Amino acid sequence: MTAAGEKQSYGKLTAPRIAVELSERSILCLPVGSLEQHGPHLPLNTDTVIAERFADRLTAHVAQRHDVWVVPPVPYGLSPEHASSSGTVTLDIPLYTTLIETLVADYLRSTPARAVLIVNGHGGNKGSLEALVHQLQRKHDVAICVVNPGSVAAGRIKTGNEFPEVHAGVWETSLMLALAPDYVRLDLLPSDSCPDPGQREEIQRLVLDRGATWPWSSDDPAISKNGVIGGDPRKANAEFGQALVAAALDACAAVLDRLAPPAPHEPPEHRRTHAPHR
Repeated sequence: MTAAGEKQSYGKLTAPRIAVELSERSILCLPVGSLEQHGPHLPLNTDTVIAERFADRLTAHVAQRHDVWVVPPVPYGLSPEHASSSGTVTLDIPLYTTLIETLVADYLRSTPARAVLIVNGHGGNKGSLEALVHQLQRKHDVAICVVNPGSVAAGRIKTGNEFPEVHAGVWETSLMLALAPDYVRLDLLPSDSCPDPGQREEIQRLVLDRGATWPWSSDDPAISKNGVIGGDPRKANAEFGQALVAAALDACAAVLDRLAPPAPHEPPEHRRTHAPHR
């Protein structure tokens, strides 16, 4: 049995251990990301790395209250806004939603778990996932929720940064410095990579305005420089990234308490039991 606080990797289990380690009180955690440009300094799989490593941190953070198992991540997402860039791979909406529904349904079929937390690292997936969880809940009778670590952290941390953070800027680069520092190459940023203050209004109109939705592209010079849409990533640092992670962990712990309320009288070591007969 996995010790409290230790990473709980579903993929590393053997088949006979599923019935021993998981129960109806277990929560399956599905990280989803993307494969897309993230400027000259971050890797294509940035969103997947953030989602998976945050999921691992969350598992340890809530180990005394919840039995969370991290399943293998989905490394592709909905990235049409970056399709003009080399290296970006994007799915279309029907394929993506079918993939996520198929995975959730099969995890529920093959395990006793009845709750799923989707950890989403890519903003472009958000709208489709928000709609999909309604369908999954009704169709599969599952307790399910999507969390977006960057968004929940942003709601708890105020920095006074007047430049909007959308993609590969200070916030996302800081998260990577906290979660996967070896993946960050700030030395590859050109010296003229500072954001243009004149882009602020167009970023707000095209990307952030919730009253009107527009197709936009990260190669549009009106909103982006070098694929970055946000503050100067050279101002990123691991300390700020750790603060973002800590804020997101606290917020997501509360989400898990609502998703699958723990039994207050049940000690952590007894929460995993043999799966009931079904």
